[in-house]
Amino acid sequence: MYLAYDYPLMSVFWSMLVFFLWIMWFVLLFRIIVDIFRDDDMSGWAKAGWLVFVAFLPFLGVFVYVIARGKNMGHREVAQARAQQQAFDSYVRETARGADRPSSVDELARLSEIKARGDITEEEFHRAKELVLSGSGTSGRTGATHSAAGR
Repeated sequence: MYLAYDYPLMSVFWSMLVFFLWIMWFVLLFRIIVDIFRDDDMSGWAKAGWLVFVAFLPFLGVFVYVIARGKNMGHREVAQARAQQQAFDSYVRETARGADRPSSVDELARLSEIKARGDITEEEFHRAKELVLSGSGTSGRTGATHSAAGR
């Protein structure tokens, strides 16, 4: 049961190399399949043709695809990464902009302070409070009420 004597060190290295090349081959194959579906310039028939070529003659299909379309493969991947980054940046800006708006609780507290100072009447307070609670009131409207009452 001395497996180490039957399987020399160079054979272990060779087996590891073959194993990692095999994994790299599958990574390349799946990246090519994803690139075939990602390409908007290719027609459906062209995509089907490349998929059949890559599926039935995988070694030849992958090598021909990398030679024929490898340069544009990188461009499409970069374009997709940029589009995802722009979408993320847009989402972050939109979310951050929403945080600047005061909540209805803040607006009600501000209305209460304005009423306590006597800048608006009870009727104006109730009208502005209804606007805030209905969700159609913004800080601009309550400010407009405030400025109209101050005249």
